[in-house]
Amino acid sequence: MENLKVIINFLDNYFKISEIEDKSWNGLQVEGSPTVEKIAFCVTAGGEVFEEVLEERPDLVIVHHGIFWKKVNPAIRSWMKERIEPLLETDTSLYAVHLPLDKHEKVGNNVQILKNLSVTPTEKMADDIGWIGNTDADLFQIVEKMEETLDKECKLLNFGPEKIKKVGVVSGSGGGFIYEALEKNLDLLITGEERDIAEVARDGKINVLFLGHYASETLGIIALKKRLQKEFSVKTIFLDFPTSL
Repeated sequence: MENLKVIINFLDNYFKISEIEDKSWNGLQVEGSPTVEKIAFCVTAGGEVFEEVLEERPDLVIVHHGIFWKKVNPAIRSWMKERIEPLLETDTSLYAVHLPLDKHEKVGNNVQILKNLSVTPTEKMADDIGWIGNTDADLFQIVEKMEETLDKECKLLNFGPEKIKKVGVVSGSGGGFIYEALEKNLDLLITGEERDIAEVARDGKINVLFLGHYASETLGIIALKKRLQKEFSVKTIFLDFPTSL
């Protein structure tokens, strides 16, 4: 059993929550029990996840996409009140870590995708959120590896070289950084959700691999799960609720 405040303090410092500008209210969004025996990890907070809380009974849920965003009315009423009732009923805390998880140099979504491809991150991109690395891999081997890891079919825009020397990763909705990818002479940009950039990719002679928004942001939260298993004496579970995006 661990103290909630100790875990939150560790996470806040590990991700430098107070130093990173974000549209998410990162950190503890809902405070529950002061002690923690079980932590659930998932990509996106929502009704399905909170209903699972009633079954799994974690003391803390850690997510990439939380429920409070800076441009959204934070009032706990109507559908939002109903949404979080399972958390209040079970005295479960909710912690969100958005951009700090995307960009983290060890457990971050983008670093973890590169590590999955045996590529060492060497350079930042996409406002310091994404990572770039050098490799000597075949494009279709990279696609096969990612599809095997994520257990899903990925979408490839095959307009660049088959031999990949330089690859960049910007998880989630990072397709708009294709112009920066071209400026940095990348052979392959890996991102999340599909975006209408086919003509830019074609004209720029660059490959783009779309993993899906949800899938591109699973590896980081799973890596964080493993990190906290080493740091604290708690049980951990991953709640997998894929979306079609």
